[in-house]
Amino acid sequence: MDDNGARPMARIEAGAGGRPILLVHGLTGGKVDFAEWLQPLADQGWHAVAPDVRGHGDTSGPRDVHAYTPDLVCADLLALADDLGWESFTVLGHSLGGVFVQHLAIDHAQRLDALILMDTAHGPVDWIPSELFEIGVAIALSDGMAALSDAIAAIAPPRSESDVQRALRERRPDVEQEDRAKFVATVPEMFAAGATLLANGPDRLDRLAQLRLATLVLVGELDAPFLDHSRRLAETIPDATLVILDGAGHSPQRETPDAWWRAVSEFLG
Repeated sequence: MDDNGARPMARIEAGAGGRPILLVHGLTGGKVDFAEWLQPLADQGWHAVAPDVRGHGDTSGPRDVHAYTPDLVCADLLALADDLGWESFTVLGHSLGGVFVQHLAIDHAQRLDALILMDTAHGPVDWIPSELFEIGVAIALSDGMAALSDAIAAIAPPRSESDVQRALRERRPDVEQEDRAKFVATVPEMFAAGATLLANGPDRLDRLAQLRLATLVLVGELDAPFLDHSRRLAETIPDATLVILDGAGHSPQRETPDAWWRAVSEFLG
């Protein structure tokens, strides 16, 4: 297949025949990030689909950083919707997935019914010192994602984890192993392109101000790099609602699941 064309996306789903909703994970994430929520969504009448974005999990990706642009990922998402027979759909985007979904909303608003932006940003994120960012990308491209995972663990030992990360690890001992498996499965060039987009990508606020789409902006109160971005997204998108989830960090669907589900299900309802 042409690497510049749409790529088939591995997916998990529940509720075929219901109202369509697509749940798009973030950088080094995967379809399993939303696996436990597919059946609850199906029970509320939704056809819920969570894909692996190109270069993640079970969706292949080329060893070329230029193959991971927002336009190409959006083409994948639209091809998946076409394959599912969806003329229009609701979409949730988390972190880098939220960046891709913003591009989808800006360029293909006619295909969307509603939008959920979760712990994401409208432009460059000051999330890591520039020198560490450059070192991380270099390690990924030269030595692979397992080496990068080991390097991150070496400079960020368990004692440095936040209270919410510690609580999640204690409640869900499977999470640490699952997260490493997703991280290592990410194509290094996807990591480099996605991290660069988060750190240095263009600001989209002016274009997002033109949206006429019901939007929920969700963010954990402890997710400092994305908190102000989320506030500005909610202030800028005309029909947007902001929900800040108490006690949550960057993955509120896992960290504060009851509050996350309440916010999402009320918006969808």
